[in-house]
Amino acid sequence: CVPANQERFANGKLVTVQFHPSAQVVMTAGHDRSISLFQVKNFNLYYNPRIQSIYLESFPVYKACFSVDGEQVIATGTHHRMFFVYDMMSGSIIPIQKVRGVEERFLRSFEISPDGSFMLVTGTSGYLYLLSMKTKELINTMKVNGRCTASAFTPDSSKIYSYSKEGEVFIWDVRSRKCLHKFEDEGSLEGKCIAVSKNNQYVACGSASGVVNLYTTDVCLKENHPKPVKAIMNLVTSATCVTFNPTTEILAVASNETDEAVKLV
Repeated sequence: CVPANQERFANGKLVTVQFHPSAQVVMTAGHDRSISLFQVKNFNLYYNPRIQSIYLESFPVYKACFSVDGEQVIATGTHHRMFFVYDMMSGSIIPIQKVRGVEERFLRSFEISPDGSFMLVTGTSGYLYLLSMKTKELINTMKVNGRCTASAFTPDSSKIYSYSKEGEVFIWDVRSRKCLHKFEDEGSLEGKCIAVSKNNQYVACGSASGVVNLYTTDVCLKENHPKPVKAIMNLVTSATCVTFNPTTEILAVASNETDEAVKLV
């Protein structure tokens, strides 16, 4: 296939590449302060037409993500307390200057719940902020021991798995915001990334050693020291990304610390 963004290569590192939830569109965003949308044509064509690019002045993007309905793009910056909402229907760029109740110097990592209701922002010192996607206002705050490095919603948006730097995973109930359970990721010295499969059968935890542990969700909810179904040892540098395909048949594990460190299991 030709490069998805051939019509406009970025001038800096790309941090996000994401397909639109319903349209044949791919988004790229990165350190050159821009977000671009390209139409994904059939593979016989030699280019994917650029739909548009938006420029966020002095705002290198840390992460960008489509809303579940595909009508908005949320973008956080590398060193900013504010974040942007790009409304694709109206074409307007809305700055969210400060969320009341969120006392953080920077807002970077976030996840959007599969049902489109919530935005979960990862703070420093173990704080997690649950925001309403509709109003972008704070609903509640949760806290893990140590520092939180990654979080993932379950497919039904009822629970959140939060992975701490110390290798512990906390399971939260979204409605009550109470911690239902916590378990230790086997052999993890430092947690890096986490994913829950679309059928809610598996949880994958990737650590700084490069090992990705695969657990069944029922074991995670019951045991404090669950045994992984499989430990994936293919990466030799930190596992920085784990994600399941929609049918839960393939798990992609990747490290951004070395070239070509992407494995499909």
